[in-house]
Amino acid sequence: MSDGDKNGQDNHEVEVWPELERAECLARGAALKWASGVFCRPEHLERLGQYRKRESQRTASIHSRLKSVVQSYLEGVDWGLGQLREARAELREVSHDLHKADLESRKNSEEVTTLETLREISVSHRQLLAAVSNLPRLYKVRSMVLETERLVESRRLLEAHARLMELEHWQDEVLLQLQGPRGSPGTGLNSDDEELVRNYFSGVGRLVDALGKELWAVVGSGLSLACQNPTLFVSAVRIVEREEALDQMFLEERRSTSGQNTPMPPGRPRCWRDRFFKVMEEAVSARFRSVSYLHTRGPGLASHLSALQHCIKGDLSTVRNFLEQCVPSHYRLTRTYLRFCHQFLQNHLGLVSGWELEGGEIFAVLNWVLHIYNSSEMMGEPALVAELDIEDMGPLISQEGLEQLQNKYVQKVRKSVSEWMHKALEVELTDWQRDQEPDIDHEGCYHTSLPTIIAQMLEENARVALMISEALRDQTIQMGLYEMENLLSRFRDAIIVFGKEHRINSNKFYLHYLLACINNCIILKTSTESLQQQLCSFPSNRYSRISLGPLAALDRAVRKACRLVMDHLLFELQPHLQELLSRTWLDQGEVTQNMCGVLERHCEFYNKVRQPCRQRLKEECQWLTVVEYVRTLMQKRLVCRNSDERNQLAQRMTQDTQQLRDHLQSMETDGTIDEVNPTALITALADIINLKDPNMLILEISVLVNKYPDISEEHVSVLMDVRGDVPKDVRKSVLDFLEQSTPPLPQGYRPIFTEILVPSSRIQFCLPTAKCT
Repeated sequence: MSDGDKNGQDNHEVEVWPELERAECLARGAALKWASGVFCRPEHLERLGQYRKRESQRTASIHSRLKSVVQSYLEGVDWGLGQLREARAELREVSHDLHKADLESRKNSEEVTTLETLREISVSHRQLLAAVSNLPRLYKVRSMVLETERLVESRRLLEAHARLMELEHWQDEVLLQLQGPRGSPGTGLNSDDEELVRNYFSGVGRLVDALGKELWAVVGSGLSLACQNPTLFVSAVRIVEREEALDQMFLEERRSTSGQNTPMPPGRPRCWRDRFFKVMEEAVSARFRSVSYLHTRGPGLASHLSALQHCIKGDLSTVRNFLEQCVPSHYRLTRTYLRFCHQFLQNHLGLVSGWELEGGEIFAVLNWVLHIYNSSEMMGEPALVAELDIEDMGPLISQEGLEQLQNKYVQKVRKSVSEWMHKALEVELTDWQRDQEPDIDHEGCYHTSLPTIIAQMLEENARVALMISEALRDQTIQMGLYEMENLLSRFRDAIIVFGKEHRINSNKFYLHYLLACINNCIILKTSTESLQQQLCSFPSNRYSRISLGPLAALDRAVRKACRLVMDHLLFELQPHLQELLSRTWLDQGEVTQNMCGVLERHCEFYNKVRQPCRQRLKEECQWLTVVEYVRTLMQKRLVCRNSDERNQLAQRMTQDTQQLRDHLQSMETDGTIDEVNPTALITALADIINLKDPNMLILEISVLVNKYPDISEEHVSVLMDVRGDVPKDVRKSVLDFLEQSTPPLPQGYRPIFTEILVPSSRIQFCLPTAKCT
């Protein structure tokens, strides 16, 4: 190898990149791995020549593609270098031209400075020329200002505005002439000169203010002027339109010149058309505030709303028939007036809603907002509906505000209802202490004034609330039912106290007023059901839980009153029950007759109770009589000593049963079938006592258990004790039978023996009860 080749090889080795070395190593490794896989066996070496030829072809193809790419890359680089050479040559030419232009500019700037004096003389000459040409007008400015002021004071508005426009035109011309032609060099107005001109024409500004003041006074009183002399209002509208046209002209001129060297005249744009509508809005608000505004709060609110209604209707008629003809059609004055009215009422009613209003005042506001305002008498008139879309303007009071007002109304009514119910209950309690019977209605039933007062009050509140909306009616009914439930709870407590006081100090008409309380509850139940039927779909709130509350409270009050009635009956029956099932009773039959007299007298009173409580009281009376009769039997006052006494006792009990049944049936009681008639129990017990063969007791008692499954072993044991002849083995078999047979209570069966407790027997001791020594 020559030295040159060695040096070249060394340089090549020096210039090899690390990435290239790493790639070559990876390639050699991949080739070695491939070769080891292909030539893993000696016989595979036969195809070595084929593999070598294929790889040589592939290598030659890759080399040719690389040469092609490198060649195209070198051609692009050569083209780019050529472009850079051309750009450098052009840049040198441009730089040379700029240098020549800079030299020429420096020569010209020295020559321009000599023209400054000539420019100053030209400006001074132009100002003097403007002053000379405007001297006649300038002398007349003060006199025209005074004349225009007199025209304004005499409300000759069109003439005054014409003079004002002429004065403003002179002022603008002077300022324009002092400024110089547009686009000319040196144009512009000295601030001192401008201040001098503005001071000289200061009267023009005062005239604008004075004319505007008179103009807005005319516009504000347009509703009153329209019916008398609309000329002034028409003049004001014409002036507004002239000013609007001038504003548009100056704005267009300024836009056309992009604002360069074209300042707006003093006080422009005036936007008097916008001011016109603003003054109209203020006039509407001031006019409505003057309508009974001092008497708005308190009882005068309804009158104030009525006055607003009449004022709006009158003003609408004036606007539609007179003012609408005095303005251009694009003013749409009726729609504008309606919008002003609506906006004022929104603000005014929002303020009123925030006051501490009473129930009647809230009703007046709600009725006016929801019904009167949108009715055909006001905004609902067909001719006005097309002018104003209320939905776009929004409601007078928002939905949230209406809900708050309705809640306030319900709370006020609730307070009133609660007070009235409290007073009515106090009157009711006072009536109970009267030394006379309660009033009797056309059906012959006892009653007091309480249910009539409550029912009429709730019905009236519901009727008034319905005039607003069904939702408010439902809310009011729910509130009324809630308060009725509270009243009935206090009413029940008062009945309990009434019963306790009667036990201490007997009241002659105690029973009468208890029956009147039952009738009152029945009347209130009818009223409650009527109110609940009126309820529409009502969202859940704090009152929704009482859908059944008043009826449940009524039922509790009626049950308590009926219980006290039965307690009073038991109190009068007690002296006769003391003699029942005794030796005296066995020999004489007056005890049962006396009991029937008490029952008959009480049932006479029960006839003055409304159905279904009348029938319920009579059934309870029958039930109580039988229960107390059997309870007396369980006390074992009479124990038979032989079959004759058992026969006599059974016959006496059967006679009592028939006597009681005859009296009870004469009192028109229902439930006469033997399976549920409680008097049949006395006959069944008499049959067991009169049974001849004690060995048949188990059969009879099984029949009794089938009819009265709540009978216990203690009750049967007492019956066997009363017989006095039951052997121990028979007693044991009967008790064993009862212990083994415990039939379930049938559906609808009313237990009777569970109400009859068997007195506990004294424990017998075999030893004497002497004290220990």
